[in-house]
Amino acid sequence: MEWTDEGLILSRRRLGETDAVVALFTRDHGRHLGLIRGGAGRRRGASLQPGSIAVARWRARLEEQLGTFALEILVPTAAAFMDDAGRLDILVAAAELLDAVLPERQPHRELYDATRAFLDALDEDVPAGALLVRWEAGVLAALGFGLDLSCCAATGSTEDLVHVSPRSGRAVSRVGGRLHADRLLALPPFLRDPGAAIAAGDVAAGLVLTGHFLSRHLLAPAGRQDLPARVRVVERAARMARLPAP
Repeated sequence: MEWTDEGLILSRRRLGETDAVVALFTRDHGRHLGLIRGGAGRRRGASLQPGSIAVARWRARLEEQLGTFALEILVPTAAAFMDDAGRLDILVAAAELLDAVLPERQPHRELYDATRAFLDALDEDVPAGALLVRWEAGVLAALGFGLDLSCCAATGSTEDLVHVSPRSGRAVSRVGGRLHADRLLALPPFLRDPGAAIAAGDVAAGLVLTGHFLSRHLLAPAGRQDLPARVRVVERAARMARLPAP
């Protein structure tokens, strides 16, 4: 058995003294594991950073076997953010999430393409935290748990949508949620309107929103707790939200 595909490196764990098992999110073969000979060494392992893009050749005698990877790094994404701790954490948080929730060997081509676009946008001068929130909402949708932000669940209105129900994942207007606003999640405007201004606290609110549904629908069923890099992203966003206006 053999195939070649493009993939995003999600994780690497040591196997024995010198080898490593690497998880990739590939475009046509989904999340796939493979053994890399010498992948645990300092020299080889330095190139196997989560978030980097590679061309992978997978080989195995039988399809159900772990098999081996031969990787050629195309885009050393992680290396590009070594001097930007915030964007590096966002990159690693995305890789951690995919590694935790994607079923093995099931293709998700649209999600892969959206993830590549997300990684490309991290290089641009845009708020990286907002990019992560939008991408996480896309992960939820791709795996069958999309948020419905089209209209108010209580009134049907499409105006002044400022909340999301933590139970249904549907938007709620200010009027529709007036009696129980304290039990609803905040809906930052940028999640509905890509052109909306991003106010102080919007990214933190967005991370709380997507984090609630990621935990409920994907992480908890998989037996996973908070992801370390995402925790750092959330903490950083919360600190920024408390900063006084200049």
